[in-house]
Amino acid sequence: MEESKYDLLKQNVQEIIDLIVAKDIEEANDKLIDVSEQLDDLLDFSDDDDDLIEISKYQVLLNQLQQKIIVLRSAT
Repeated sequence: MEESKYDLLKQNVQEIIDLIVAKDIEEANDKLIDVSEQLDDLLDFSDDDDDLIEISKYQVLLNQLQQKIIVLRSAT
């Protein structure tokens, strides 16, 4: 996998974090869904162990962000 794909993932995850901080929960959730779909596509077409490890790190981070979104939604 190209390094630029990881850079794009990193930027997208940072955008989700920024949206959560700005309390734009709906937009953060929409972005999280898009990035999750991108990760699923990458996972489907990857067979390199290093790529799978990197993808799994992003999956864990997205799961944690999703939990944060759920908590923020329930608080409003």
